[in-house]
Amino acid sequence: MPAFSRFLRYFLAVGRLGSIRKAADDLNVSASAIDRQILNVEAEIGMPLFERLPTGLRLTAAGEIMMAAGGRWQKSLAEVRSQIEDLRGLKRGHVEIAVIDALAKGVIPAAIHSLQSRYPGITIEVKVASNDQVRRMIASGEVDFGVFFGPESYRDITVRAFVEVHLGFITPAGHPFGKQTEARFSACVGSPVVVPSSPLAVHQQIAVLEGTTRLMLERKATSNNIQMITSLVMEGVGIGILTSLDVVTEVRAGLLSFTRISDPVLRPMTLALCTASARPPSYAADIVLGEIQSAFSQLAWPSPDASSPDTRISG
Repeated sequence: MPAFSRFLRYFLAVGRLGSIRKAADDLNVSASAIDRQILNVEAEIGMPLFERLPTGLRLTAAGEIMMAAGGRWQKSLAEVRSQIEDLRGLKRGHVEIAVIDALAKGVIPAAIHSLQSRYPGITIEVKVASNDQVRRMIASGEVDFGVFFGPESYRDITVRAFVEVHLGFITPAGHPFGKQTEARFSACVGSPVVVPSSPLAVHQQIAVLEGTTRLMLERKATSNNIQMITSLVMEGVGIGILTSLDVVTEVRAGLLSFTRISDPVLRPMTLALCTASARPPSYAADIVLGEIQSAFSQLAWPSPDASSPDTRISG
């Protein structure tokens, strides 16, 4: 194991930098030691891991496989070390999370802040990505867990908690439209509208509404960024269309109003906190997962009470 781990450390550095000399400088070891380790393993497996080019080294197909396996091995080793430290009573570890853009404010940052005060030895990396990217990162084990829309049809995903969120109109505080708690999609016809574009998940729901009602929106602006849409609405560019999740912080702060779209064809969107089915969370990840799971119901809007059917926690 020590010899193999040394080789893997050298190999990953060469694969990343494309040069034995650069890897030697980066690792502070001799270039000959790195070259010897790589040649020994190439001889053992009977295939080259690198193409030797005048400009440097390039991974072969076998090298690409080794590179991917090495990344997984490093992550597994880090988890083992974290679990051993836990046995010694040290709450340490590194946790990686993937979330959609709407969660870059509010509940998730607040939960992480709460964790840091109690578990200062746990470090957390939060990756913000599109809905499909978040799902893929969870399923592949690139992150420990994540939050995304629409987990129902994926067998490689385990749902730990979920809330149902609704599509609606957003308007600046004091706007007459905002006095309504719900309205039909047709209510915005004739008004300037700010509309989300792909890859935001709500883009597809708006397409469904336009297709079933045969109504065309007066698009004054479009954006693939939730913060930009809320900013345009607050500037008075037009009525926005987003989910309750996207603006829960601004609505609670009195900056925006949310009016749910009540067309029968529209169904709530399921936002889920998920892990990979094939990979149990590490001890540190389980601590972070539990904290965010406890706070997950706050993502529903309006705030759910004990009898609300829109918020569920799964074990």
